[in-house]
Amino acid sequence: MKKLFHSLMAFLICLTVFNCQDHRLEPIPEPTQFQVSNFAAGLKSPIGMAIDDKGQIWVTENGAGNNDGQISVISPTGTVHRGIIGFRSIISPEDGLPAGLTHLLYREGKLYILHAVDGKLYTADVANFIAGNPPLAAAVLPSEDIRPFVLSQNLSNPLNSNIFNLTFGPDGDLYIIDAGANAIIKRNSSNKALSVFAKIPLLNPMTEPVPTGIVYDGTKFLVSGLGGFPFTDGATKIYQVDGSGNVSDFKTGYTNLTDIVLTANKKPLVLQFAKFVFNPPAMVGFQPMTGQILNENGTVLQKDLMMPTSIQRSGDRTYFVLSLALGTIQKLTY
Repeated sequence: MKKLFHSLMAFLICLTVFNCQDHRLEPIPEPTQFQVSNFAAGLKSPIGMAIDDKGQIWVTENGAGNNDGQISVISPTGTVHRGIIGFRSIISPEDGLPAGLTHLLYREGKLYILHAVDGKLYTADVANFIAGNPPLAAAVLPSEDIRPFVLSQNLSNPLNSNIFNLTFGPDGDLYIIDAGANAIIKRNSSNKALSVFAKIPLLNPMTEPVPTGIVYDGTKFLVSGLGGFPFTDGATKIYQVDGSGNVSDFKTGYTNLTDIVLTANKKPLVLQFAKFVFNPPAMVGFQPMTGQILNENGTVLQKDLMMPTSIQRSGDRTYFVLSLALGTIQKLTY
């Protein structure tokens, strides 16, 4: 009887372990709709976000364009603190908006920060930084010049460079989107050498692709595109770029994309900034509350967003979306 009891218990334990393992292997469902809540507010001309190991969100802000750029750090409860201060910011002559910092990326205790006006990549060690600590000074951060290399490659006519977004790829190399040169710049992890990894082709002879976001899914890069004037509905794309830098269409039919993120299953979600109306003199410009989140099939998962510029995933089923126009972050769950 004792042997039978032990055998039965062993069988039940094995069955329980198997079921637990089997449950863990169940795929995470893709989002079909979100529950939306307000998370943080009071940000000034924000562009990019990154989430660190502590669950803190780092946000690039260009302030009023009066050399008041900074990076804020937001606690997991949504409280906004100054993280890094003293970045240069100006009023852009192109659109009259504050400009300077663009996107940033977190990895292993460090922030990798792009500054389009300076044309530089800044690096900040924030491994021990907790929201509420005295802010760091931008002036003491190490930096690397990116723009001179980009301009030397004659990638656009007239020459242009707007380093905008970035991701890590194979071997820890950094891949930087240049929205002005319509190119991906590779930064070697071992010696920091720069090279042109890929050139994003024109949408048509008169329209630039204006790449805005980049992710690496383990086999290929996926790139979102804003497109250039006249910002026609359905004219922009998600591009795919293989390990050799060859560019092809992944999905088409999108409108004015500003960022891209991977789900837990490595499926892309893209961020639509807004729809553009060109009906002079009555109406010309991006329309309020026409931002959206869409999946790789073009299905709208969230609408009525106000000019969003960044989307980040935290965990399996939580996303954060940043609004340039409102200076807010919304939390999306499913």
